[in-house]
Amino acid sequence: MKLKSAVITADIIKSSSYDPKSYELIINQLKQEANLIKKDFAPTYVEFEISRGDSFQLVLYDANKALQIALRFKAAINKIVLSNKKSKSSSKIVDMRMSIGVGAIEYESNIVSESNGPAFHYSGRGFDNLMKRNDIKTMVHTDNTNVNDEFKTSLKLLDYLIDKWSIASAEVVYYLLQGLTETKIAELLGISQAAVNLRKKAAGWDEIQSLLKRYEQVIDAL
Repeated sequence: MKLKSAVITADIIKSSSYDPKSYELIINQLKQEANLIKKDFAPTYVEFEISRGDSFQLVLYDANKALQIALRFKAAINKIVLSNKKSKSSSKIVDMRMSIGVGAIEYESNIVSESNGPAFHYSGRGFDNLMKRNDIKTMVHTDNTNVNDEFKTSLKLLDYLIDKWSIASAEVVYYLLQGLTETKIAELLGISQAAVNLRKKAAGWDEIQSLLKRYEQVIDAL
């Protein structure tokens, strides 16, 4: 039995509202990001599976990295420029619900949906809860009520920050989550370092970093 594993259950919000071309772009971005994360986080990363067209599950051996990985997916999706958007300064229009379950994985299968254990149960229950609400998009569930209550508050604030991202802000956060410097990001995007710094501040990066650090501390202490 593996302790402190994590399962992320997620879906694309209002997926049926996208035209086929836009939807294909979103799904391809998800798959591409899953492959990059698998490479960046091996052997932490276990498996990724898309189901029902607009939903997916990701299994991780190291729960400490689950929130960082969830944010990677969010930023990757949020930075997509669809055909009906004229510039990256536009507000993002693609978003996700994500439930992180932290616990043991008691039965492992090559097919994610056939695996089982508390991490799956917590993630699934959290996702069911998200589906009933419109005031929160990200949840963490563990076997510790105090931990769950703490993250209910902090993740609601995270959602508030993310809702204010522009496509350009999401793009900068995406690269910051990969550990790139402002100079390197500026080079990649063809903008000045000062512009990167402005987008970083607008996205609430310092607050996001603090939350990621706190998440790892709390999960370590479980």
